Amino acid sequence: MNEKIRIGITQGDSNGIGYEIIIKTLADARLLDFCVPVVYGSTKAMSYYRKLLNADPITYNSITITGDINPKIVNIVNCISEDLRVEPGKSTPEAAQAALRALQTAVADLKRGKIQALVTAPFNKQNMQQGAGFHFPGHTEFLAKSFDAQEHLMILLSDVMRVGIVTGHIPLAKVPGSLSKEHILKKIHLLNHSLRRDFGVTRPRIAVLGLNPHAGDGGILGKEEEDIITPAVADAEKQGILAFGPYAADGFFGAASFRRFDAVLAMYHDQGLAPFKALSFHAGVNFTAGLNVVRTAPAHGTGYDIVKAGTASPDSFRESIYAACSILRHRKEYDQLTAKPLKPLNVEKLPSY
Repeated sequence: MNEKIRIGITQGDSNGIGYEIIIKTLADARLLDFCVPVVYGSTKAMSYYRKLLNADPITYNSITITGDINPKIVNIVNCISEDLRVEPGKSTPEAAQAALRALQTAVADLKRGKIQALVTAPFNKQNMQQGAGFHFPGHTEFLAKSFDAQEHLMILLSDVMRVGIVTGHIPLAKVPGSLSKEHILKKIHLLNHSLRRDFGVTRPRIAVLGLNPHAGDGGILGKEEEDIITPAVADAEKQGILAFGPYAADGFFGAASFRRFDAVLAMYHDQGLAPFKALSFHAGVNFTAGLNVVRTAPAHGTGYDIVKAGTASPDSFRESIYAACSILRHRKEYDQLTAKPLKPLNVEKLPSY
């Protein structure tokens, strides 16, 4: 359990704050005490941003895609052409293609076991689709496809709360039609399992939010709570999960009721992420549950508007590295403890005296 974890780090959009938060995070040599950072990107871009930020130099091992990782220092896998043009604050096809190349290379190494977990710096979703032919709403869906995950769940976490999202990156107009009792129940199960395996929570308490204002107000403001969400919660309870709800989202977060639960399951993206980011924006972590690998990311975007200012906070990115290491260790421990469970004792076959 004391082994240093090899953490793959993708550069994200080379014109965003990705390199800034990577440089600021890796500048702290104490990180090397428990992990081996492996950055997928470009030494050229790294040097450009170090000079732009007037940051102290970082000792690193520059390697090719097939090169060996040095466990004692930062490693940079040069997987992007030296012709890359860095244009801070601009959304360009070049930046999108570089981000995709870094992600694909890191995923290939993750599949081969060259790295043990993945932390992704942000990219621009629209630019990725238009400039690189990236046919996914975001990292989460791409990784789910890459690792053949039948079910996956986006979880935002911090020391304040954990929030899972049922419907993810889809238009708000499509949310009601995407909900069903079966779909919500699967997400409850996935969240419950992740809390136990990835976070070490023995008996998780999960709060499930309603969809409509006031959780439907008894059916006056919508029937989804009565017809879909409440039955899903009831089935989860019957199956031994400590699920509660549905709760009206405004009152639930306004009264800080989330503090009584190990996680919250929101019905759609902004219902869960708006309050989460209001409370944990600078230290929030995005985690993809349901994968057979560990992936985390900072809970913010490319920050085009602040690239040249040098004011981007590395806190969320640093916490993403910490979370990846912690989740991987929890997962290994859980798998070891549950690999050979004791068989139930058959009292009928015990000898009588």
